[in-house]
Amino acid sequence: MQKHRTNRVGAAISFVVAGLFILISSFVFLNRQFVMDQLAVWAYTPSSEIESIESKTAMTNRGQFVFYATHPEVATAERFNELCPRQETQSPILGCYTSEDRIYIYNVADERLNGIEEVTAAHEMLHAVWHRMDSAEQKRLGQQLEAVYAKSTDEAFKNRMSYYQRNEPGEFQNELYAILGTEQAKLTPELERHYAQYFTDRQKVVALYEQYNTVYVGILAQLETLATQMTTLGKSIDDKSANYTARSSSFSAQVDAFNARATSGQFSSTSQFMNERAILMNTSRQLDAERDSINGDITLYGTYYAQYQELAKELDVLNKSIDSYELLEAGSAL
Repeated sequence: MQKHRTNRVGAAISFVVAGLFILISSFVFLNRQFVMDQLAVWAYTPSSEIESIESKTAMTNRGQFVFYATHPEVATAERFNELCPRQETQSPILGCYTSEDRIYIYNVADERLNGIEEVTAAHEMLHAVWHRMDSAEQKRLGQQLEAVYAKSTDEAFKNRMSYYQRNEPGEFQNELYAILGTEQAKLTPELERHYAQYFTDRQKVVALYEQYNTVYVGILAQLETLATQMTTLGKSIDDKSANYTARSSSFSAQVDAFNARATSGQFSSTSQFMNERAILMNTSRQLDAERDSINGDITLYGTYYAQYQELAKELDVLNKSIDSYELLEAGSAL
């Protein structure tokens, strides 16, 4: 009797174990990505840099989970170039989300661009999120994202998206998803609710973006203003110079004629001589004033040009600081 009971207990245990195995197998099958992510997170120890990035971008637990699942790494130039090859020589990249489900962020040292690594990391994290969505959700979000994009009048944004159309065909909505989520302050309520799954305060990421982007925008605005001023002033100098040259030539002819008449005694009186001489002297003073004005404008143009050159150099330094290829080339030349 005991033997039969033992057999029944053993059979029951086997049945339960088999049931649990089926349940676990079903869960793993239905949640394969989550299981893989969880194993990846358990196997990952974030660096202090990554922990700081995660904190500054105000990621939710869910956002941090996806971020850490990609084993994010802040990489120096040589390693970054190896892992994140660029598509266009003149278009530096700051981060990448690879087909191996990894995120790499370029280490930007220029303190004027503080925040750029954090925004890049958040951008790439959203690519990882997009990768984990099913096609139905991508389609639903994609329509909302394109509706926002259609209202944009930002030419720089349009040019940026044309880059992705050229180099990453089929990824237009994916890029919109990452860019709008990290850089645009105002989005639709539906999109805000979606991004709130990954950021406790998305505006913190946008503020970081605006912080370093303002540096670029400020320099470019000053360059544009100076370029306009130089164009306007240059035209004024040309017009004034042409007028001055014509008047000077006419004045020289008048002086020659006056001297010839004086030499040949053609003036009827001293009064006539002095009156005409006074007129010529007044014209001479006017021409001197015009010349001084032109010289002042030329000096001002030189000041504008020097300022333009300094700002252009500053912009070049900033551009080189985000260009991993440029840094390596500069290093190899030393």
